[in-house]
Amino acid sequence: MKLNQNAARVCQEVIGAADRLRVAVYRDPSGCRVIDCGVNVPGGLEAGRLLSEVCMAGLGQVGFIADTSESWRMPGVTVRTDHPVAACLASQFAGWHIAVEGHFALGSGPMRAMAAKESLFEVIGHWQTDQTAVGVLETRQLPSTEVCRYVARQCRLDPEQLILLVAPAASQAGTIQMVARSVEMAVRRLLELGFDPDRVESGFGAAPLPPVAASDLAAMGRAHDAILYGTEVTLWVRGDEKSLGAVGPHLTSSASKEHGQPFAGIFRQHNGDLYSIDPSLFAPAVVALFNLDTGRSFRFGRVLREVLQESFTL
Repeated sequence: MKLNQNAARVCQEVIGAADRLRVAVYRDPSGCRVIDCGVNVPGGLEAGRLLSEVCMAGLGQVGFIADTSESWRMPGVTVRTDHPVAACLASQFAGWHIAVEGHFALGSGPMRAMAAKESLFEVIGHWQTDQTAVGVLETRQLPSTEVCRYVARQCRLDPEQLILLVAPAASQAGTIQMVARSVEMAVRRLLELGFDPDRVESGFGAAPLPPVAASDLAAMGRAHDAILYGTEVTLWVRGDEKSLGAVGPHLTSSASKEHGQPFAGIFRQHNGDLYSIDPSLFAPAVVALFNLDTGRSFRFGRVLREVLQESFTL
């Protein structure tokens, strides 16, 4: 399965509807094609939906719902995939930290499977070669020529073969792509707990869509709160039920000792050091496991509506 080719097809849809989507497309002097989804353009809901699907290498479907949850009364973002390891771990996870000459961005998308910079790929496989690389940068700066060349070089391609989509956290598109990571966060948590992610056949998640924040830092906090305290994820899995019962209580954010307050406050308590925060906090609020082999189901965690109201200033 060619992850970058799948993502490139979604990119062509974005490029062909750039005006309607309120995005801008240009060629960097290096030859890299850049799609601005919210830095110098408005972007919007549909731009954010397609950006999220690019993050998942075209192997997931992202949509919207309108206040259908009893736990939160606001629009929501849904995501579903039948390829959770490839779409979420090999593509969507923002695991590539790109720092080049003062430019910093969180990199996601299937370009990660070509660069294979992360130890994650030693576990899940999915390292790929292709004639095109597609990536998403979470940043407020459009990539410089040096950044484009660096990313292309790490993917073992010429810059002309690279497509980069860009959106800051505090934008409509950027906020959507962050909260569309509900299934990704659940599958990644399973991996961290030593559970074989290949046992997960499909995933569905629904998360509240927070208001766009005034700053990227505040937007990051709200997006985390949406997932940690408002997201409900269902995973269809196979295998023995004993392991499901054992892993389940550790699979949601409520397993963390830091659970229960807005993420912005937790971040401040750790002096802005994301990596000193308890890793078990980075998980959905609720996870249901449906066993395809036995027909039984398990449900873990809880939604904290009051934290969402505080975080989103409702």
